[in-house]
Amino acid sequence: MSQPSNAHKQSEEIDLVELFQELWAKKWLIVSVTAAVTLAAAAYAFLAPPVYRAQAAVMPPSLSDIADFNIARNMLNASSDMGSSSSERAANASYKPFTTKDVYSVFTRHLQSDQSKRQFYRDVYLPSLSEEQKKASQDALYQGFLRRFSLTAPTTAQPDRFIINIEGGDPAQAADWVGLYIQDVGQRSLQEMLENAQSEIQVQGRNLMQQIETLRHSAKVRREDRLMQLQEALKVSQAIGLENPPMIAGQMNDQLSAIMDGNLTYMRGAKALKAEIEALKQRKSDDPFVPELRGLQEQHALYESLTIQPDRVAVYRLDGAIETPDQPVKPQKALILLLGAVLGGMLGVLLAIAAILISRHKT
Repeated sequence: MSQPSNAHKQSEEIDLVELFQELWAKKWLIVSVTAAVTLAAAAYAFLAPPVYRAQAAVMPPSLSDIADFNIARNMLNASSDMGSSSSERAANASYKPFTTKDVYSVFTRHLQSDQSKRQFYRDVYLPSLSEEQKKASQDALYQGFLRRFSLTAPTTAQPDRFIINIEGGDPAQAADWVGLYIQDVGQRSLQEMLENAQSEIQVQGRNLMQQIETLRHSAKVRREDRLMQLQEALKVSQAIGLENPPMIAGQMNDQLSAIMDGNLTYMRGAKALKAEIEALKQRKSDDPFVPELRGLQEQHALYESLTIQPDRVAVYRLDGAIETPDQPVKPQKALILLLGAVLGGMLGVLLAIAAILISRHKT
């Protein structure tokens, strides 16, 4: 049983030795094919236009960058702490100050949105193409833009840091495009935050004005009620001929004075009643007689004067400057040459083996 096995092994060894001998005889074919493929790879590596990658990193804004977004919310919280009613405090509880995470989330949403990419594609990328290039399919052109654009998501080590990458044949243009994209996204994110914050200011202003108008209306109704009460009391005073209030000495006088504004208002006398009725009729405004009104008017005037200056707020921070790249990322010459040599050698060996098999078949 062992003799056939040994014979089989010897046969395989003879076949391999013979194969290596025949391959060695074809060494110039292998070398020629390897050299040809390597030269083709070298031609591509050195003749292909270089591609540069510009990039920029963005991070959340600082607390000072978002302070003005919280003007209205801070005022609401301050008013809640200064003795607002429980219902007002409950309503204001939803207006917590914006955090840097809140503001940055608006920016990162725009940063990653397809709308931002398509707008940049329309406004910047398309105008940079030649008229001939613009005739191609719009979908193909957009996909070509997306191949040049990429976002590197945050990592566990840097959970808030996004990196924007744009590739191009012109390094200066690639760097400019990175800056333009971030600037465009930042501007629209800032506009959204400004509108949100300004809307809250306007809402609070309207709420205060509604409270002011409610107090004015209530004061007017109370004045009309008072006028009617006085007019009825005047009729009673005139009916009983009471021109002036009775003079009663001692404690009784104090008690009588206390009840003169109730059902015994007529006891004040017709003269006093006529004077108050005339004063109420001639009153042009009830504002001075509403204790809470002036405070609300001051708050309303403050909200009306509030404006958020765009140059005093920010929704992101650049982590370093945007540098113009000076080293192309494509083509990777060393890698291409290595792959060319390996693939060329493999192709040469395969061609040599094919030639050997053909010559064996013929014989």
